[in-house]
Amino acid sequence: MAGGGTLVVYPEAIRLVGPFSVERLLVLAEDDGGRRIDITREASIECMNPAIAGIGSADGEARPAVLPASDGATHLRVAWRGRAIELPVTVAGLAEPAPPSFENDVVARLTRAGCNGGACHGAQHGKGGFKLSLLGYEAEDDHVTITRESEGRRVVLFDPPRSLILEKPLLAVPHAGGRRLEPGSASHRAIESWLEAGAPGPSPAESAPTSVEIHPGNTVLAPGEEALLVVTARFPDGSLEDISGKALLSSLDDGVAALLPGAVVKASGAGETSIMARYRGLAAVSRVTVPFRRIEGYPEIEARGFIDELASRKWKSLGILPSKRSSDADFLRRVYLSAIGTIPSAEEARRFLDDAAPDKREKLIDEVLSRPEYVDYWTLRWGDILRIDRQKMGEKGMWSFYSWVRTAVREDRPLDRFVEELITAQGSTFISGPANYYRSSRKPQELAETTSQVFLGLRLQCAQCHHHPFEKWSQDDYYGMAAYFGRLGVKGSSEFGVYGEEQVVFVKKDGEVRHPKKGKTVAPKPLDADPADDDVDRRRALARWLTSKDNRLFARNLANRFWGYMFGRGIVEPVDDLRVTNPPSNPELLDALADELVKGGFRQKHIIRTILRSSVFELSSRENREDGLAADRFFARYPVRRLQAEVLLDAIAQVTAVPERFPGLPSGTRAIQLPDARFESYFLQSFGKPRREIACECERVSLPNMAQALHLMNGDFIGGRIEDSKGRAGRLISEKTADGPLVEELYLAALGRRPEASEAARAGEYLAAAPSRKEGVEDLLWALLNSSEFVFHR
Repeated sequence: MAGGGTLVVYPEAIRLVGPFSVERLLVLAEDDGGRRIDITREASIECMNPAIAGIGSADGEARPAVLPASDGATHLRVAWRGRAIELPVTVAGLAEPAPPSFENDVVARLTRAGCNGGACHGAQHGKGGFKLSLLGYEAEDDHVTITRESEGRRVVLFDPPRSLILEKPLLAVPHAGGRRLEPGSASHRAIESWLEAGAPGPSPAESAPTSVEIHPGNTVLAPGEEALLVVTARFPDGSLEDISGKALLSSLDDGVAALLPGAVVKASGAGETSIMARYRGLAAVSRVTVPFRRIEGYPEIEARGFIDELASRKWKSLGILPSKRSSDADFLRRVYLSAIGTIPSAEEARRFLDDAAPDKREKLIDEVLSRPEYVDYWTLRWGDILRIDRQKMGEKGMWSFYSWVRTAVREDRPLDRFVEELITAQGSTFISGPANYYRSSRKPQELAETTSQVFLGLRLQCAQCHHHPFEKWSQDDYYGMAAYFGRLGVKGSSEFGVYGEEQVVFVKKDGEVRHPKKGKTVAPKPLDADPADDDVDRRRALARWLTSKDNRLFARNLANRFWGYMFGRGIVEPVDDLRVTNPPSNPELLDALADELVKGGFRQKHIIRTILRSSVFELSSRENREDGLAADRFFARYPVRRLQAEVLLDAIAQVTAVPERFPGLPSGTRAIQLPDARFESYFLQSFGKPRREIACECERVSLPNMAQALHLMNGDFIGGRIEDSKGRAGRLISEKTADGPLVEELYLAALGRRPEASEAARAGEYLAAAPSRKEGVEDLLWALLNSSEFVFHR
């Protein structure tokens, strides 16, 4: 029940242009808890001059809408429970109506009807001999197809109702796609009116929208509750148009919120999702929250900073209770694995667990971040996404690039500078490590895709051939980015000998990228920004824009990646797919992390330390089962994941005290120190080590499978190490270590904790009953290495 809070009406002013214009209303009021609820269908709505505009419904929708009657101005009065708001109304374009726009009206309505979708006439080869561009992104081609192709039989200008473009979707004649337009609907009337006007094509003078918006932007619903949405397009002159009846709407999760006809959203289950609207190549989302429960007297969460404050605010809005604080043992292992990809040794675990200092966790974080393994691990992670690989770069080029990245990580070089040096690199690939970035990708298009995905978290691949179906990026955007690399050249050099395979990256005096459909040269232009060029090297202009403190795409991408590396999943997931239609689980937290990254001078260690010191990072992974996957998505518990291939290999080698040997590298080299993926290892391949062939985090496979389980249980990789007389088990046996200390060392080495009393008792009983001391110790170690607690990061 709504209380005496604020009454809000959207829009604040109504402007109707043309006979097909409509303005759907949205009336909100605050309930007793401060939540804004939709009371549109309960409010009293009256137009003060019905001769100018009236209240009705658009296409029979069960919601009030303002419809034009004649040119002029009037007011609209909205009243509810003693409160009232008046809105100005202007109507124009009825006395001398302009024909409907082909792009803004006809194509948009066909898109909403599904006619040019990927499963219908927008498919690669169309349907029934009729092919339209996917979602209408090539309007000029579509106009030719509709009006001229097949001898123009799809339009009958002297008798518009007989046009196939109308008869087919109205099901007036047989149509395999079924009925797509309702007789007498606004879409039917608009397309017929367009035909009556002579079926005009796209006009250069016609304004395209600059953005799409959904109101309200955030909605909180109770189970089973409904709310109305209004979708508007904003045009260059600042005007707004209600496009709720023309935009393509869909729910990203029908299990949480289902979309009903008439832009109505209904809560169908607990959780949070978004409603997506697409129109003329633009997209927007509106967040819908359906709390799991309402918790009276929500417990206070220890907030050490903005991370905890923003995370707990999200939990409270969803009715999720966070897990309790993790144990010292879990926290110890988690920090080691997250920050340096290494498990603590038995001695390190014992020392931390026995430390009674209240600030020992903060000290541990600082200590771990200063260890040499930090450099090894983060060089590996950067090497994956930069695709450091000898097959593409040659042996010397690979080592040069690897050494450059390693030096940058060791120095904690600011990431903006790191990226700037990488993007503008040139010279010998043997001497200039970052120049090898231009050997993993050679073509301007490939470099545009790689650069956008790695440093902006944007997947532009779709826009190479057509407008991105779930984003605003067009072919113009794609080739504008590619143009920055059009003058880049790579040539051979014999400075290191004829057979040295040295390559030199250089900037040519000319070289342009052409638009494949328009056939024109494309000027360099950053994504969603003003054109920027450089007379000497276009990449310098790209690097300045890319690493600018004002470039939210750059900061948000890096912040999301590091959060994902610490938690096993990003605030946006996948971590390198930051698009409007893949919204973050906690937008406010992602923005705050991006701000903190900029504030900290783009220092990698600073953002990692900030995350590690939060209370959110300390939450246990062993509780909060009631909220299931939602607890993971919103980080109300620590998400569990399997150890990475290299980390798991190193952990097994460390626990068994039998190192792995890699051809051509010194004895004792760890898997996280490998410079590329060309060291053959069946274990690493089985556990998903990426081949560094694509610049996507998805190349690393972290999901467990049967082959991995069999490899751990029966493979020689573990069995041989356990049985090695020089390994840990062999040493404990030869030293005749007593059961208690032996069991404790194995638990500390493998799991970073001491055994519980019941575990120690069972282990002692097994050792006593084993056929031999050797077999008992080896079996106990095998059991620990195959436990989920060892194999999974929790």
